[in-house]
Amino acid sequence: MTRRNGIVFVLMMIAGVAIFYWSFRNVSMVQLMQDLRDANWWWLLVALLAMVVYLLLESIVVKVFVDDSHEKLSWSDAIRIPLVEQFGNGITPFSAGGQPMQLITLIQAGVDPGRAGSILLMKFVVYQAMIVINFFIAIVVGYQFIADKLKAWSLFVILGFIIHLVVIITLLLVMYWPGLTKALVRVVFKPIKWIKPNKAEEWQQVVNEKIKNFHSESIRMSHDWWVLFKAIVLTLVQLTVYYLIPYFILLALGASQVNIILVMSLHVLIVMVISLFPIPGGTGGAEIGFSMLFSTFLPNAALLVCAMALWRIITYYLGMFAGIVAFNIRSKQ
Repeated sequence: MTRRNGIVFVLMMIAGVAIFYWSFRNVSMVQLMQDLRDANWWWLLVALLAMVVYLLLESIVVKVFVDDSHEKLSWSDAIRIPLVEQFGNGITPFSAGGQPMQLITLIQAGVDPGRAGSILLMKFVVYQAMIVINFFIAIVVGYQFIADKLKAWSLFVILGFIIHLVVIITLLLVMYWPGLTKALVRVVFKPIKWIKPNKAEEWQQVVNEKIKNFHSESIRMSHDWWVLFKAIVLTLVQLTVYYLIPYFILLALGASQVNIILVMSLHVLIVMVISLFPIPGGTGGAEIGFSMLFSTFLPNAALLVCAMALWRIITYYLGMFAGIVAFNIRSKQ
């Protein structure tokens, strides 16, 4: 891990502790301890297992794509991919660092860079497409709830949907329009040519060769319908398991008459809105959004803050810490 990444990680930990402290400042510790003694910790274990299953399913998706490209990825390397992604997403604005870190990890595992790029982009397109589908269903189910409870957030919800749709269209253009990709590369290399003209020519030839591999691999993968079908099904199950985590936490803390579809829909919308925050992990907005949307499901403020903290630990901080370990484990290749 680089020094800069380490500094960002420490800052995010400090920010998280500060937010938790601020959230618990008016909570009665006596009441909280009483509520925790009455909690059903088996449901909390299910929530934790749901996050583990979410990460394992992503490992399987990566392995499905890599093995289909006539290369073999060990299970240890496959499991590293989503963990490293969690770390990269957690320390960068808009979760921008997850993809480059996955690419580095695949290259370390012996996968050709061009092929690795097309595999990750295809995986990302499938993932984003399934998010948009889930998001559309969530809007139908939960939008009115948000519009009534948090009027300002309803605008962020629509904006999030539009941005994710634009991302998918842009990625498809990059994958299947080689001229566009090469034009973007030429723009990137212009300032490099001013500084190191000889090196720029050499580097651009290498990049163009990788782009050629990237596009040929993308076309091949898009015609392998069976692999795409498996990836789509696995990603749908993966996201469903992830969106169920708040439901299990609410059950653990004694929430009654919880509508599972509504809770899942609200979680979809929260995750979508978090992605618009420029702060790594959506820190601040995630905690506030969860507390405001799920306040009606729990009887007191102590349980609500506890639910928020457990949700952030399981869905954000757990992946961050696991990602640090995975990032520092070297591949066998």
